[in-house]
Amino acid sequence: MKRVDRATGALPERDDKTLFRVWAPEAEGIVLHIITPSDSLVPMQKDENGYHEALVGAPEGTRYKYRLGEDREFPDPASRFQPEGVHGPSEVVSFQRRWKDDGWKGIALRDYVFYELHVGTFTPEGTFESTIPHLKTLKSLGVTAIELMPVAQFPGNRNWGYDGAYPYATQNTYGGPEGLAKLVEACHQEGLAVVLDVVYNHLGPEGNYLQAFAGYFTDRYKTPWGDALNFDGSGSDHVRRFFIENALYWVTELHIDALRLDAVHAIADQSAYPFLHQLSDEVHQRAEELGRHIHLIAESDLNDPKLIRPADMGGFELDSQWSDDFHHALRAVLTDERSGYYEDFGGLDQLATAMTDAYVFANVFSKHRGRHHGAPGGDLDGSKFLAYSQNHDQVGNRILGDRLTTQISFEELKLAAVTVILSRYLPMLFMGEEYGETNPFQYFTSHSDEDLIKAVRKGRKEEFAAFAWEREAPDPHAKETFERSKISFERAGEENTLWRFYRELIALRKHPALLSLTREDIAVQHSESERTLVVSRRSGGHEALIALNFSDQRQTVKLPVNGRWTLTMSSSDPRWDGPGAAASSIEDGSEPQLELPPHSATMYAATS
Repeated sequence: MKRVDRATGALPERDDKTLFRVWAPEAEGIVLHIITPSDSLVPMQKDENGYHEALVGAPEGTRYKYRLGEDREFPDPASRFQPEGVHGPSEVVSFQRRWKDDGWKGIALRDYVFYELHVGTFTPEGTFESTIPHLKTLKSLGVTAIELMPVAQFPGNRNWGYDGAYPYATQNTYGGPEGLAKLVEACHQEGLAVVLDVVYNHLGPEGNYLQAFAGYFTDRYKTPWGDALNFDGSGSDHVRRFFIENALYWVTELHIDALRLDAVHAIADQSAYPFLHQLSDEVHQRAEELGRHIHLIAESDLNDPKLIRPADMGGFELDSQWSDDFHHALRAVLTDERSGYYEDFGGLDQLATAMTDAYVFANVFSKHRGRHHGAPGGDLDGSKFLAYSQNHDQVGNRILGDRLTTQISFEELKLAAVTVILSRYLPMLFMGEEYGETNPFQYFTSHSDEDLIKAVRKGRKEEFAAFAWEREAPDPHAKETFERSKISFERAGEENTLWRFYRELIALRKHPALLSLTREDIAVQHSESERTLVVSRRSGGHEALIALNFSDQRQTVKLPVNGRWTLTMSSSDPRWDGPGAAASSIEDGSEPQLELPPHSATMYAATS
């Protein structure tokens, strides 16, 4: 597809010259205000597409704003750095740094083991660079990719990141673009990919000056966060260009390996060539040009396989998506929660479906929605879905931000880990779960607008209403809410039993019987009354059985196959602080069966 125009923002050229470009089709006479190192005003030239340009001497570090009219000045909508926050001047950034990740080509998606983290709460310092010393521990655990929650500039110094107002600008309090570049570089040197969470469905309210420049938003659609971005109306070619160039910026200039696309179900677009399809095409084209593996991963609650199907099947060709059905089915089996969207879950049959077909609701009636929901996608490869028992949403959007660690027993934590990590999907861990973090992860902000602070508090209360939680939500604006959400990563490592168990499970994913991620190579039998699942996996000539007991009683399960089987893993083994390992082998017999300890998981491999 022919591009409408090149990138916007402050684009450094040779000899300390910088090309400034901004889209503002209705504006006349925009003036570039160079604030430092000198104070000067430079008129910008407007072209036929409504882009204003000025090429001036402006070395890296130059701070500037755009003047619209006589007295209105705004930061650059495509600012690469906001050193003084969302209301301050933008700063010219050059990416002609000497990278130390030469030869890095990324990793195949099927080899991803994700570790989602929030930069501000992952370490006491809450910066990109303070994350670097912990990469070796993550690598030794078996993680192959860290996934950063959004780092686009947000107001203040504490926020989940979904209130970002500058999609291109890297959060100043985290260390700005240079800090992120150092983290990405260090990850690649350790063999770790970097996934960045980006938000293309809305912008945060504070510091969001896009509408002052052009029609980036439309009132024809609404999102939970206000007016939708204009991806299919008049002028939408240029709005699309802004966000597609943003994706290309992250993967090209900052060497990001994959983008997690937040809440794509909130992107309203009725065009014949949807924004998401165009985004996929252009990012994958850039990956070919760069000779790297670059992936796009969607978050969507639509259960619509169109997102991840190939173009010749009418799909958008995104590479993978989060699987909330898997999470909900697992949590509802582990706990007695049945409010909110959990009212649709609770049966072992649903967990069995989630493990085989990804979508539990595939044109199935949803009580929570009051209608049929979803479409079948079970034919898709397991690499098309991420599985998890926790993530920032499913922890942080609980009223107290409490983790599974504080809700279920140690044996159940191990059981949950097996269900996720030995699934046919790509596993994702949420920071701290691997060692049993007990600190909550709560929702926090640091807005400066008092009316907005009140609105956020009110909105959180309304959001929790569907869950019938009786507790009072922590104040999002209070610094204490942020501080109590910091994790204690020093607990990770060899001395921690749960951590070692997670490492064992991640290594087990390379077992020959588990290498196939296709639907054809997995079968699950379940017993609702006994609360057990038996998963049969095969790959090539290798076979494995994974037996899961979700009850608090010892259970006997009949196995779906004959033959001799050797114990490969037992969550109840004393080496994992369990009450006693399962049988070391299963002998051939006419009705083979297996004794399962309470809340346990075992894996057996076929013996030839």
